[in-house]
Amino acid sequence: SDSPMDPLVKLDNEKGELLHDPEKYRRLVGKLNYLTITRPDISFAVSVVSQFMSAPRTTHWQAVLHIVRYLKGTPGRGLIFRDRGHLHIAGYSDPDCLEVTGYSDADWAGCPVDRRSTSGYCIFLGGNLVSWKSKKQSVVSRSSAEAEYRAMANVTGELQWIHMLLTEIGFSATRPSTLHCDNKSAMHIASNSVFHKRTKHIEVDCHYVREKVNCGELKLVHTRSEEQLADIFTKPLRSDRVSYICHQLGLYDMYAPT
Repeated sequence: SDSPMDPLVKLDNEKGELLHDPEKYRRLVGKLNYLTITRPDISFAVSVVSQFMSAPRTTHWQAVLHIVRYLKGTPGRGLIFRDRGHLHIAGYSDPDCLEVTGYSDADWAGCPVDRRSTSGYCIFLGGNLVSWKSKKQSVVSRSSAEAEYRAMANVTGELQWIHMLLTEIGFSATRPSTLHCDNKSAMHIASNSVFHKRTKHIEVDCHYVREKVNCGELKLVHTRSEEQLADIFTKPLRSDRVSYICHQLGLYDMYAPT
């Protein structure tokens, strides 16, 4: 299996029979959850199968086995950290200034059970992947822009935390973090107060993004959907797309022929 989850399969609470031994399912999913610490590529698939812990069915067990087969196909895959020379970027001579870049994405109303969206993000520090997450949003979003905006608020908090940590250990944070997003409406909401009459139903914490943009701590960049690396954290993808994004995330197979 070349992808952690079959893009054609939508898991729900109804299909398939209840498992005779749900404990077996919970144990295996628990182990896979640990593995997401070093294998970002399975984050989305594991977050989906984790949603059926209370009453797992045969379809869910098949999905878990699919993840295991995918892992067996690439047992040597892992993150490789290297010096990519990101400390000295044109126009910035400060050797203590690290580049922080994030990608944020949302799959609007992607869950067939409750129509909630999935947020996903990944963050690079000096060109190396340091943080990522795939999480179902806690409320239903009424538009794709709203789902994207919630996802942006999530990653903005994480970017802020990384900046504070860097400052604490002696790196100056003179440059804004860059956040790549592929939804233009969400970016408009973040940088244009005129849009706010239409967006009153988005909770206050989402305007946190706008505040960070206004004070120069965050720079929003529009990214083509093909270059949206957070895609892998919000939906099941085809195998060619999985391998492309894995490569961009710095996930390599140490057993692969050079």
